[in-house]
Amino acid sequence: MILKKIPVYKPCITEVEKKYVNECLDTEWISSRGKFVDQFEGAFADYIGVKYAISCSNGTTALHVALLALGIGPGDEVIVPTLTYIASANAVTYTGAKPIFVDSAAGTWQIDVDDVRRAITARTRAIMAVHLYGQACNMNEIVALARDHDLLVVEDCAEAIGTRIGAQHVGTFGDIASFSFYGNKTITTGEGGMVVTNNPTLRNRTSHLKGQGLAEFREYWHDIIGYNYRMTNICAAIGCAQLERIDSTLAKKREIAGWYRARLADAFEFQVEERGTTHSHWMVCLLVESADARDPLRNRLAQGGVETRPVFYPVHSMPMYAHAYRRMPVADDVASRGINLPSYPDLAADEIEYICSLLTERQS
Repeated sequence: MILKKIPVYKPCITEVEKKYVNECLDTEWISSRGKFVDQFEGAFADYIGVKYAISCSNGTTALHVALLALGIGPGDEVIVPTLTYIASANAVTYTGAKPIFVDSAAGTWQIDVDDVRRAITARTRAIMAVHLYGQACNMNEIVALARDHDLLVVEDCAEAIGTRIGAQHVGTFGDIASFSFYGNKTITTGEGGMVVTNNPTLRNRTSHLKGQGLAEFREYWHDIIGYNYRMTNICAAIGCAQLERIDSTLAKKREIAGWYRARLADAFEFQVEERGTTHSHWMVCLLVESADARDPLRNRLAQGGVETRPVFYPVHSMPMYAHAYRRMPVADDVASRGINLPSYPDLAADEIEYICSLLTERQS
């Protein structure tokens, strides 16, 4: 019997979002021009702590154009963690470069720096650090390794707004970074993304590429092959409203993660929050005891009206990338046993108690 219907994620929309969107409609600034685009970019850059933020139509286009701005292309290799969402690898492939997959570190599930070191070849141009589920990669070691080998560093921060190493926000350690504002992200614009960098050349290249390659001083003159990757004013308006309450959203998500961990720590293994980092808890993730137990447990939750998701499948195991298949022990294990639990900011304490009761009942 279904007692509740609890989705794995849903956006939190208030009257402020509606007010800003209605302003777009009333003024008829609904496409990629309008005050909210500049306002959102400026506010986001300030929050992250970078000089430049360039809005895009979604997180995947942001990552794609960030790679293009770096000059990544055919013949290049980009090292990517296999335990990530497919967009991380696909964005590399879009450029004509080749993603080279590496394993994850146990506990944090972030890119394994030792495996990165082993994967570097003469063709390697960049390392992509994906801050998975809101935990930070070991950026100090990644940046040092990249410098030793004259490599670029791209940060995929799609799931990591609010994630910090010490006081420094992720996305500010490498050469360029991307964020996502899809409907299930910590802040949303419906669809949307952002590229951030401190490098003015990369900022200019990104803006040029995402705007159809339009020349700066000549109307309707395009001097490169560009892309229509612009964010709309409506999306940016939603983003402005969401960003205004980012601190309270992150605090609530941290509280939710704490509730889960306090209630379930004796029964399940959770993703580790590395010392010296701030986990933003985009998704609360746990590991069941064995792969065989994962799907029956998810079914039990579904029967109770609770939606869950499996942890991402390792990308190197998917058909279009499996030609270079090799065992990735940590990623394979996490993917086979991992579950994402409901993690949206409006989740109530009694709902978490209900979810936990289903989880522990199944374990007993």
